[in-house]
Amino acid sequence: MLKDTWWLILPDTEAAAALADRLGVRDLDCLRHASGRPWLLGRWRGAEAVTAEAGDARVAVLGRCPLTPEALRARVARLRDVREVEGAVGRVAGSYHVLASVGGRVWARGTASAACRLFTARVGGVPVTAPGADVPAGLLDSAPDHEMLAARLMDPPISWTALGGRTIWRHVRAVRPDEALLWERDGAQRTVRWWRPPAPELGLRAAAEGVRTALAEAVATCTAGGGTVSADLSGGLDSTSLCFLTAAQDEAELVTLRWEGVDAQNDDAVWARRAVAALPGATHLVVAQRETPDWFAGVDGMRLATEEPVAWARDVAKQSDVLERVGAHGSRLHLCGGGGDELFTPSPAHLTDLVRSHPLLVSRRLRRLRFDWRVGRTEALRAVCDRGGYQQWLHRAARDLTASQPAPSASQLGWQPPPRMPGWATPGAVRAAAAALEDAAARCPGPLAPQRSLHAVLSQVREGGNAIRQMNQALPGPRYAIPYTDDAVVAAALSVRPLEASVPGRFKPLLTEAMDGIVPREILRRTSKGRYGTDFYRALRRRRGEILALLDGSLLAKAGLIDPERLRRALRTHASVPELALVTHTVAGEIWLRSVAERPRPWPVQPNGGAR
Repeated sequence: MLKDTWWLILPDTEAAAALADRLGVRDLDCLRHASGRPWLLGRWRGAEAVTAEAGDARVAVLGRCPLTPEALRARVARLRDVREVEGAVGRVAGSYHVLASVGGRVWARGTASAACRLFTARVGGVPVTAPGADVPAGLLDSAPDHEMLAARLMDPPISWTALGGRTIWRHVRAVRPDEALLWERDGAQRTVRWWRPPAPELGLRAAAEGVRTALAEAVATCTAGGGTVSADLSGGLDSTSLCFLTAAQDEAELVTLRWEGVDAQNDDAVWARRAVAALPGATHLVVAQRETPDWFAGVDGMRLATEEPVAWARDVAKQSDVLERVGAHGSRLHLCGGGGDELFTPSPAHLTDLVRSHPLLVSRRLRRLRFDWRVGRTEALRAVCDRGGYQQWLHRAARDLTASQPAPSASQLGWQPPPRMPGWATPGAVRAAAAALEDAAARCPGPLAPQRSLHAVLSQVREGGNAIRQMNQALPGPRYAIPYTDDAVVAAALSVRPLEASVPGRFKPLLTEAMDGIVPREILRRTSKGRYGTDFYRALRRRRGEILALLDGSLLAKAGLIDPERLRRALRTHASVPELALVTHTVAGEIWLRSVAERPRPWPVQPNGGAR
């Protein structure tokens, strides 16, 4: 979807039609149920939207998708029941919402990766659904939920896309990404599971074929239509693979961009130059250290009109600069390699999944990790043999929010790394975050996958998908695309047997096998990974004054969630590495609260009628 588009789904009822009239349906883009009542309304003309109808069936595919109206119409003509829409459309490459009305019954879903999401609320008794929480929040004149805002201070973040459906807005619920919303003719609402992760049972070669096909098709949806697209070329294997796949499509002109890091030990630049030499048909941009903004640049005056705190708030200045530069070269879409690390570096938790079926092999692999983690044999065995369920993990996470950092074995071999609250969080904020986790444990139907390793990967993928969705709301210029969060790519990557995708001495074997013949083998032989910790801490040092200025009159402090003086001391006295990492979430929350306060109604829909 384009950055300035929005839409709302309504059931096929008289009450919903009356609500549409109050919103000013005549001034909006509108698709109707077969009954003639409004079904989909908002602003999406000129966006990535394909719609079709046949008989009493209407289907809209909104997002990055190769379907033409004619192709979609042929599929829609076969529909006899709304639940058949997934079989007709669901396996098409890309990243998109699928919306359908068949005989007055409504089906709606986003993506399993959370790059496309759905949010619901009841407005005057009428159920409504939108791709962002801000639209139903605007209709309800809703206020932020401070308990959920407190929970957003935790690090690592919890994947709220899976836990209970709570959002940062009161009275607005999120649909779980792997579930679809189903409305009956009378407006009765329920959710249906539409996506499940594959069983991780394919050999490396078979899984790599699936990854190769899915990635190529994902990139093809980005280059379709020609013109110019751009891509990060950091030198890392994930972004490099996307650049070569884009060049191989030969449909769009390619512009690559790399910004120089400050760590002399980071060899990304060496590998990026080798990739550039093998891509002579592309335009290559390199941004020098002195020309690229620091992380955290401009946070003191930053305002972001997004529906929730932006997880990548520290990156806004840098990424805005990237989009401005590639936009000046004609780019309409910018590809980045986010999600590749998560998909192609199996979580160590796969050893916990396999300890019973492959005890000797797990023992050998665990011995290597023990030395890296510097933990004893007993401690590592206790962690790898833990059989606690996900709800138990959530209860423990709620209890341990202020505990010392867990040992690497407990952190890496569990369902996901346990979250911690920052030292500057108030006791009230800690209690609120713990309550949110306990509430999630009570509502949670189970983990994202039966295997801990797949659950951990999906949690990270969904955090990335949701973050890029927010960045596309926040930043001007070309949109972002992350092909590694396309559902088909995620499913293909998760299908491999973890022991084959995690081979000691090999770096991302699944991706290198998939890219053999597309990316030069010299580049695929890379075994190192660039690190940007030096960039992070230099940015904290250089931008400390701007972060401190953001704390003046802190709205998080006024809400009783942080103690600004404790945060100031942490920034001035070189706090520990784990604690400083928590600064990002606090900065994001403060920027968001200020944005909401200064733009009390940034939503496109007014609660009392009319559209902006």
